[in-house]
Amino acid sequence: MYQRATLPNGLRIICETIPHVHSVSLGIWVGTGSRYEDPSLNGISHFIEHMMFKGTSKRTTKQIAETIDAVGGQLNAFTTKEYTCYYAKLLNHHFQLGADLLADMVTDSIFLPQEIDKEKLVVLEEIKSYEDSPDELIHDIFLGEVLKDHSLGRSILGLPETIDQITRDSIVNFLMQHYTPDNIVFAVAGNIQFDQVMAIVQNRFAHLQGSVNYTYPEIPPIEPKTLLKYKDTEQVHICIGTRGVPRKYPKKYAVFLLDSILGGSVSSRLFQKLREEEGLVYMTGSSHSLFIDTGVFTIYAGTSMKNYELVTMLIKAELQKIKKNLVGPEELARAKEQIKGNLLLSLESTCNRMSRIAKSEMFNDELLTPEESVARIEAVTADDILEIADELFDESKLITTAIGPFETES
Repeated sequence: MYQRATLPNGLRIICETIPHVHSVSLGIWVGTGSRYEDPSLNGISHFIEHMMFKGTSKRTTKQIAETIDAVGGQLNAFTTKEYTCYYAKLLNHHFQLGADLLADMVTDSIFLPQEIDKEKLVVLEEIKSYEDSPDELIHDIFLGEVLKDHSLGRSILGLPETIDQITRDSIVNFLMQHYTPDNIVFAVAGNIQFDQVMAIVQNRFAHLQGSVNYTYPEIPPIEPKTLLKYKDTEQVHICIGTRGVPRKYPKKYAVFLLDSILGGSVSSRLFQKLREEEGLVYMTGSSHSLFIDTGVFTIYAGTSMKNYELVTMLIKAELQKIKKNLVGPEELARAKEQIKGNLLLSLESTCNRMSRIAKSEMFNDELLTPEESVARIEAVTADDILEIADELFDESKLITTAIGPFETES
């Protein structure tokens, strides 16, 4: 199903040919994000992602947009803490155009000083927009506390003062250090043949040189904490959680099921308890983030100020319940079907399939077939979930953060 190759300079190519579709999704994945930045330039990875759309030696900003629109395609990018992705989705017979456009942006952007100055204003507005969204901001605050004093705890967007420090020279230096061929994966999924992919990748990327040499500082110990931040909002936005598990954790599928049972859907324990039974929230749920060397398990809820303490108490009660009592067979079976359904439905998208194989290649993870993934989900037992819940939800490792109209901060 999957074909791989590595160019002499270290750039990796992975392709999944899907002959029954009309589309192809392709992405250039670079193994860099906010965790790899100098603190004084926090946000530069995300800023560079913006700048890749601002003109190359062959295309202006407008021409980049017109090129993809002229074939009815989609072009976008995103930055995370550990990687940056530039991707396109278009009809398969336009593959060469899409690949040429992405390669042009990533390897030949010109970073005009006037465009840098203009984009700083855009990113500053993005930061302000984030600050005005407390339901999003609380997740950044929570992550900063769970990963205190570690680069993973830094914001992806950066801070106004660090964005101000970005120059053309700092952009070029960052690219030389991080956008090296051994740190890039070119991933494709759709109605395309591997030899077509290889031909254009070799032509456009063989000239790249350099290599990365990342080090991974030790993850600091976690300590229990409650952090309250004042903001004049109608609701209190709460995140409760702790460290999770890393990407290659042997029993990570048990964590996925734990997440699903706790807060992954409208039938989950938290949604049923907090919204359907008690009527205390409109939104609640849980999530788990995987990183190379750790993870973060987060529970979110938004509620009125008068209900803050009750909601917090009920969330912690649910954590105690799931770490002390086996999940019943019916609830476990429902969670497994939900995860399997989400997985298999997502694989009907070439973009999702491309992302799946790209991340597997980037992090040297085992690339499972859909059937193998389903088998891993089915293999999880109630005892596995109880064990991981007991490990994660130790009260000495729980952190609570909240934003709202508190009289005093802590």
